[in-house]
Amino acid sequence: MTADTLPALIRQAAASHPERPAIVDGDEVVSYAEMLRRSQTVARALIALGVAAGDRVAVWAPNGHEWIEAACGIHAAGAVLVPLNTRMKGGEAADILARSGAVLLFCIGDFLGQHYPALLAGLRPPTLRHVVSWGGFDAAAGEPTDLAWAAFLARANGVSASEVRAREQALGPNSTADLMFTSGTTGRPKGVMAAHGPTLRAFVTWAQVVGLNEGDHYLIVNPFFHSFGYKAGWVAAFIRGATVYPEQVFDAERVLARIERDRISFLPGPPTLFLSMLAHPRLKDFDLSSLRASVTGAASVPPVLIRRMREELGIASVTTAYGLTECGGCATVCDPTDSAETVASTCGRALPGTEVRCADPQGQSLPPGEAGEVLLRGYHVMQGYFQDDVATREAIDADGWLHTGDVGVLDERGYLRITDRLKDLYIVGGFNVYPAEVERLLSPHPAIAQVAVIGLPDERMGEVGCACVVLRAGASLDEPSLVAWAREHMANYKVPRRVCFFDSLPVNASNKVLKADLRQWVTANMPAG
Repeated sequence: MTADTLPALIRQAAASHPERPAIVDGDEVVSYAEMLRRSQTVARALIALGVAAGDRVAVWAPNGHEWIEAACGIHAAGAVLVPLNTRMKGGEAADILARSGAVLLFCIGDFLGQHYPALLAGLRPPTLRHVVSWGGFDAAAGEPTDLAWAAFLARANGVSASEVRAREQALGPNSTADLMFTSGTTGRPKGVMAAHGPTLRAFVTWAQVVGLNEGDHYLIVNPFFHSFGYKAGWVAAFIRGATVYPEQVFDAERVLARIERDRISFLPGPPTLFLSMLAHPRLKDFDLSSLRASVTGAASVPPVLIRRMREELGIASVTTAYGLTECGGCATVCDPTDSAETVASTCGRALPGTEVRCADPQGQSLPPGEAGEVLLRGYHVMQGYFQDDVATREAIDADGWLHTGDVGVLDERGYLRITDRLKDLYIVGGFNVYPAEVERLLSPHPAIAQVAVIGLPDERMGEVGCACVVLRAGASLDEPSLVAWAREHMANYKVPRRVCFFDSLPVNASNKVLKADLRQWVTANMPAG
């Protein structure tokens, strides 16, 4: 691997395996050579529309071949990619477009019952000169700067390939590649700046460790606007010469059918994705024999999930990893050769060139076995928050340590176990309780398919836990039975005092459980006492 920028990666992949499919998206099959040609066309069209090196260009669309072509074209033009979450409303998207100073937006037309160009009606910031849609526009509602995908690509005819080549050659490993806005769960989203070189260096290592191989069929359900779907997704696939199969919205039955039909061999995702597949009543009807490897990760991965992924989904190589947007998406990873116990109970060791430690509130390192905030330092820590020096200094201290806001424990080998988010902690009668730990302890219950734990106010105890439970198909369970079972398996202060049963838990576009939504529903619907 010699490429040190993302455009150089595309050229290298096209030279190494030109005829191999880079993307299979329904009937659209794009070879690596064609991927290079298409990304160059996008870059030429961007230059024709006046996009300069360093300009921000946004993409607001679900997973698909056009998303990757647009992103690669943005990079080849020397511009900075700004991915937008597809669950955003018009005002939320307009805010990020304005704050990033995006000069052009690529977007889908119709998706999930919304017409995305129309969502920006009356909200477009003055810096946004063009909107390009691969789903079309309403001619009556469109603006002069709106372009359909085909009309946009036609602009490339006025720009030579040498102009794109010059833009690519001006890039270096430290050039900013993307500006990814955090989810905003702790306030207004902040833009994380990441460079080309660290992304490639990190995911060369990640892909090798997790066993993503040349020729793999990689089903990417994780959204491209998230680093899991973008960097650990199609970027890692292109590094290894695998074939990308994009999936727009997770549906367990559709994913199971695609694994069978497309002989998918590599499928990462958050625990919720695999729990939903395992809970499908027709799971045994699908041929999943092609599945070979997977990676999962979250605040906590129930050990029982790793076992069930291996035994019930037939995935021989299951690893876990940990990362966040501010460190490019990956900081630690387990090796497939690690013991099942290690994979089930940790998220691995630091990537080469990365330091990890757990610290007390004063920033002092804690010994192995003691929980503290996870701090990271290394080459792939973000360049900073876009136009926010104060927030950057709050996140990265004077010694270069990124303060993650996650709580974790390191063992004597340097393996990290994430226990929770600092902000998710709740206090029961003076005892700190981390929801992820309680979820891990509840997950082995034979009737439970999925569980999320939240803290609720309580007059006597200050706060108590509430378990939000999805049952396995055909299973039955009530609140007293689960509470009694929990008392046998965990300290009394950790036992949830309330239990709610759901058909499914609310998740965001990255398939992470929306605990704020759960807390709001429980507060509004459960009787007091």
